[in-house]
Amino acid sequence: MLNTMFHFDLAAFGKSLISLTVAFILGTAIGYERQYRQRTAGLRTNTLVAVGAAAFVDMAVRMDGATSAMRVAAYVVSGVGFLGAGTIMKDGLNVRGLNTAATLWGSAAVGACAGAGLLDASLLTTVFVLAANTLLRPVVNAINRQPIHESSSEVTYQLCVICDGAAQKQVLSMIDHLLETAKYPLGDMDVEPFGDDEVELTATLLSTSVDADELDRIADLLKHLPYIKQAFWNPSTTE
Repeated sequence: MLNTMFHFDLAAFGKSLISLTVAFILGTAIGYERQYRQRTAGLRTNTLVAVGAAAFVDMAVRMDGATSAMRVAAYVVSGVGFLGAGTIMKDGLNVRGLNTAATLWGSAAVGACAGAGLLDASLLTTVFVLAANTLLRPVVNAINRQPIHESSSEVTYQLCVICDGAAQKQVLSMIDHLLETAKYPLGDMDVEPFGDDEVELTATLLSTSVDADELDRIADLLKHLPYIKQAFWNPSTTE
């Protein structure tokens, strides 16, 4: 019984050692880049994801061959999805951590390839993950520095109004009427105290493409009302 349950295969051990070592090295390479940029999931997290994925796939290969390995790899993808979700944070309208979650997914792919013995695919995946996080960064920065074209950009727009607290209901009704007339459906309305007697109303538009002149017109109409102190709009493009 013991011989059946516990056995040591030197050749299989050597293969596992190579797979896990490759996963460790390549996962460390990805994690180093993330750690250098002070991301949530850094050196150790990416390394552990890669090694863990490699270990699970390698175990499946040794126990039941390629068919079982494919099934386990699918579970690894699902499991890392939950792990990546933990790195995503919502800060108001902005969502942060999507790139970190995607990098963890890439680290899992590196480990899964290494565990299956596809060392060339593991190396190539690492190269492309690192390229996405480094070589594409200047491209992203260059795009973000370009002026926003309201007619074609996918952004979230907010209309902000500061008014007397006593006139809050009247201003809310006015904002809703003006946006409905302009065919900009209202997604959310946030009301916050502003000073002692005033409130700040922030209307978030559902539309991803708007006419800047139309929003300027709405803000100007609101600003001329005696009980409104300020009215302005702004786009939000941070992901």
